[in-house]
Amino acid sequence: MFRLIRFKWTLTKRIWLSFALLIFLIGIIMSLVYPFMIKSALREDSYDTIEYVQSTLYQGQGNYGLGDSTAELNAQRSAKAVGNVFVDGNYHQVDGNLIKQAAIYKPMVHDMASQKSMSKRYELEYRGATLYYVISKVYTNLGNGYFVSYMWDTYPNELMQKLWTRMIYIFITVSILSLFIAFWLARYLKRPLDILGRRFEEISRLHWEKPFEWRGDEEFERLSAQFEKMRLNLIKYDQSQKVFLQQASHELKTPIMVVHSYAQSVKDRIYPKGDLDDSIDVIIHEAEQMEERVKKLLYFTRYDSLNDRKLKYQLIRFGDLALFIRERLIAQRQDISIHIEGEETIIWGDREQLQTVLENLVENGLRYAKKQLKMIAEQKKRWNIITIENDGNQIPDDEKAAMFEPFEKGSKGQFGLGLAIVRRIVRAHSGEIRAENRRNGVAFVISLPAPPEEKLPPDIDVSE
Repeated sequence: MFRLIRFKWTLTKRIWLSFALLIFLIGIIMSLVYPFMIKSALREDSYDTIEYVQSTLYQGQGNYGLGDSTAELNAQRSAKAVGNVFVDGNYHQVDGNLIKQAAIYKPMVHDMASQKSMSKRYELEYRGATLYYVISKVYTNLGNGYFVSYMWDTYPNELMQKLWTRMIYIFITVSILSLFIAFWLARYLKRPLDILGRRFEEISRLHWEKPFEWRGDEEFERLSAQFEKMRLNLIKYDQSQKVFLQQASHELKTPIMVVHSYAQSVKDRIYPKGDLDDSIDVIIHEAEQMEERVKKLLYFTRYDSLNDRKLKYQLIRFGDLALFIRERLIAQRQDISIHIEGEETIIWGDREQLQTVLENLVENGLRYAKKQLKMIAEQKKRWNIITIENDGNQIPDDEKAAMFEPFEKGSKGQFGLGLAIVRRIVRAHSGEIRAENRRNGVAFVISLPAPPEEKLPPDIDVSE
């Protein structure tokens, strides 16, 4: 079986091929167009020469004397061998370079008889050659008649051949020169790309401390700026990953140490807290805490690429979601009352992800609340506003923005990933979240796009 051969194109090959195709195209155009253009131009020049000679030799009535002086003969020779003949009113050749070939003169006589203008151009094919001639009506001391000036195409053809030969030489020279230019251009264009390629190699080896800046062409400056922006983002990402690992290690270190120390003590029949059951309970509790932290770590890293994950949008009744979360989390603090408002509000999003958002916010609120927590949903124009409010202590202003960053936690915070996860999910839904201090506590306010009207049942109005 035949296998398709694939060529690997380099920038140099592409440039060389482009120049070669351009030269080939120019050569084709020249071979098709140039002969016609130069022939037309030389034909026009021949007629201009004939008319010039004719106007020079014929000076008007009483001064017709073709070839009567040396000056006139020299003028005729320098005029590219233009023949002149005077014809009287009876179409007899009277003086000049007489035309003896009847096959030539008879068509001229026919043209003289039918000519109505004072002067007119003609051409005649004779034995593979072309004769250009101009017939002018004249009035002289020899009587009224016609002044015929003619010229063969021998000189124009020879001139065209010389010009065409020189044009080919010029074309070949320019083509060779163009290949040198293509070689130089390829090296010129490859230089910044080679430099950029070497920098990519360095980055692939995690050597990205050295900045990159290119001064010169605008396009390459823009490319270098984009590369530098990528480099800085990689550095920032690398630093964030290092901080993430450090913080995660720090958060996991404490429960691991507690589990290890308690287990070792139990093995040695020493019970750090009460009896055997109490010490085992501590180990189980710390293991559960560690499990919960690992789950949040996995959850956080999962949503690191949430923007690339396709969300399963659906219509969600806020009351159904809020009631489920209240029943699930109320056991954590039975002394706190959880109120729900706006149960009939319809929100639009991924149910699983929005459930995670409300769970984290309610769980966070329960740690700080004193007596009550509220889950409120309402629609304002084309936005759904969801508020999780508790009556706990207010948040210092300098902590409001930082609290959504990974590993940030308040006085009762446990791990510092819950709010970071919340913000990522909300932003993946094209929404925003902010923390506000209220008169009687703290509120987390989420703004999400309202459901598209075409997705809503006909009995629901969201035009408010």
